[in-house]
Amino acid sequence: MKKQELIHLHGLLAEVHTQVESWEDEEVSLEAYNELGVRPTSIHKSKTDHKAAVFKLVKGITSSMDEVEQDRVAAAAD
Repeated sequence: MKKQELIHLHGLLAEVHTQVESWEDEEVSLEAYNELGVRPTSIHKSKTDHKAAVFKLVKGITSSMDEVEQDRVAAAAD
């Protein structure tokens, strides 16, 4: 993946994070992501920095979703 594509993905995930926070009405814990200090607008940062930020952001978002209890949906064919 090219750096420009990775930065774009980083920006999209930041938008997903914002949306998830609005759905859950609580803050998603992103301590590890925030410690990196890399934002989608940090275009001067390296590709490796953005890659690490993407992984930390995804982990924070998915961890918060794991904590939310979800009803199981029965499998059915349409």
